Amino acid sequence: MQIGIDLGATKIEYVLLDDANKEIKRDRVSTPENYNNTILILTDIIKKLDQADKKFNVGICHPGAIDKTTGLIKNAHNSQWLNKKNLIKDLKKKINNNILIENDANCFCLSEAFDGSASHYETVFGIILGSGCGGGLVINKRIISGANGLGGEWSLNQMPNENSKNLKQDKVLNFSNRIEGHLSGKSIEKRFYDSYKSKISAKELFALYRKKDKNAQSFINKYKEDLSRSLVLIITTIDPDAIVFGGGVSNEIDFLDDIKNRTSEYINEPNLKTVFLKPKYGDASGVRGAAILSRQNSI
Repeated sequence: MQIGIDLGATKIEYVLLDDANKEIKRDRVSTPENYNNTILILTDIIKKLDQADKKFNVGICHPGAIDKTTGLIKNAHNSQWLNKKNLIKDLKKKINNNILIENDANCFCLSEAFDGSASHYETVFGIILGSGCGGGLVINKRIISGANGLGGEWSLNQMPNENSKNLKQDKVLNFSNRIEGHLSGKSIEKRFYDSYKSKISAKELFALYRKKDKNAQSFINKYKEDLSRSLVLIITTIDPDAIVFGGGVSNEIDFLDDIKNRTSEYINEPNLKTVFLKPKYGDASGVRGAAILSRQNSI
């Protein structure tokens, strides 16, 4: 048995998988507003799933990276209260289970590469387009997080062809010029409001697009261009066999064939072999990946 936990900004989802990856139990609770209460809730979840105290392995995914030297969480932009915290050390004060933590996009990608929609491929890139953006890389069903824990984080790059007057002066790339500043749900909503003075959710915007609203169509067509250009970075550096698209915004995208055709044109590769996929496990991919991670690292 393995326990997987997806520690998100607004919800904590958890799952208990058997050795055949069958779900024994899956549920979710709201994420508390501070770190200490988060530790208490995570402890309660683990104890509830491991009532017989069999010391099930625990994998936890979160929206940040891990400093491999200090063990501290970093770059958790949507969960700032996690930054500079040693989650494993603090949980170990309360439980004796073996615990591993990893970026949520990496766990999403692991789940889909392990036994999901990309299970037949060797090199898999996972993209999360939700309220924020994330990316993960799995090769031969193993996460490649890199020396700095930033492997796969393509959304931190500057959007290709995006000009910035202040780029030379900025010590850190301005968020609005990053890929995440163009493709995330929050960025979509802000950019649409800036262009049309209409305050709507990303979900509502895609609904208007499907109804052929003129402004929504113009905006989403530009979004298609931005997404396709960003994928060029992935394909020309990693050249994966498959790219899996997850997250709330991805759930609204029904034009992956169009995105692939545009990407092919940008890199002048008419017979692009990389396949574009939706996830088999949907929103449960991250938490399942966390459980699979805990099993892999216990062998």
